[in-house]
Amino acid sequence: MRSSSVLHTNPSLWGLRALRYLRSWWYMIHLGAVALVMAFSPSTWSRATRLSTSRYIYAATWQVLPWFTMLTALIGLVVIRIVLVTARSYGLSHFALEMVVRVLVLELLPLSAAMFAALRASMAFDSAALGLARRGVPTESVSAEALRQLRRDLVPQVLANAFAVLSLAATSGTVVLLLAYVNVYGLSPWGLTEYTRTVGRIFEPIVAIGFALKTLLFGLAVALVPTAAILELQRYPRRLLTQVQPGALRLLFVLLLIEAASLAIKYI
Repeated sequence: MRSSSVLHTNPSLWGLRALRYLRSWWYMIHLGAVALVMAFSPSTWSRATRLSTSRYIYAATWQVLPWFTMLTALIGLVVIRIVLVTARSYGLSHFALEMVVRVLVLELLPLSAAMFAALRASMAFDSAALGLARRGVPTESVSAEALRQLRRDLVPQVLANAFAVLSLAATSGTVVLLLAYVNVYGLSPWGLTEYTRTVGRIFEPIVAIGFALKTLLFGLAVALVPTAAILELQRYPRRLLTQVQPGALRLLFVLLLIEAASLAIKYI
């Protein structure tokens, strides 16, 4: 009988299942705290760690940055044109630029960057951790060399994934802002004063800080949630039977929770 059927027929196991979920979330938070402490520790940054970090950043950011920027530019151009045409048809063209910036730059692009970075990261999970999890080897019996490998790759991978989200969101946001100016004012420089005034009014200090904090939280979620799920498989190897990428649903939940909290703070 599958574990889900056992849970439905035996309510006494519900508490154990809830406790397991809470322990799983705590493991993720603990791993994130350990990774951040290690990242700020000078002893972590040996020559091997710096080289590993540069390789991860190159793979996570530079290899996908041109394609993501091109894709977001095309989609952003379509959305900008739709918003402009719709606003003009209702006589609200003076609100079109503000709507584009608020919807695209502040909300959709950071979330899209996080989703894109998560998709890319799901294809490059730590093979050493995944291999140990698939063999069901408990952490205590892993060789010292394997543990050193995991410690050496943990911080660079976390930093690289977080940096990827920040870079993708910043670059695509800049490109969309330029496209919005060209679509609203054309190639003339005379609209620059009004454009900067409108964008500056939107990016007031509180909004700018919230935008940076939300993007940073997106980056940390993409970096930590899948990594914690992979490493946790060493303790629960039966979860490898699922066809869902480890941590995918939890990552989606965390990203939507961050976005919902950001919207609630700004507009409620």
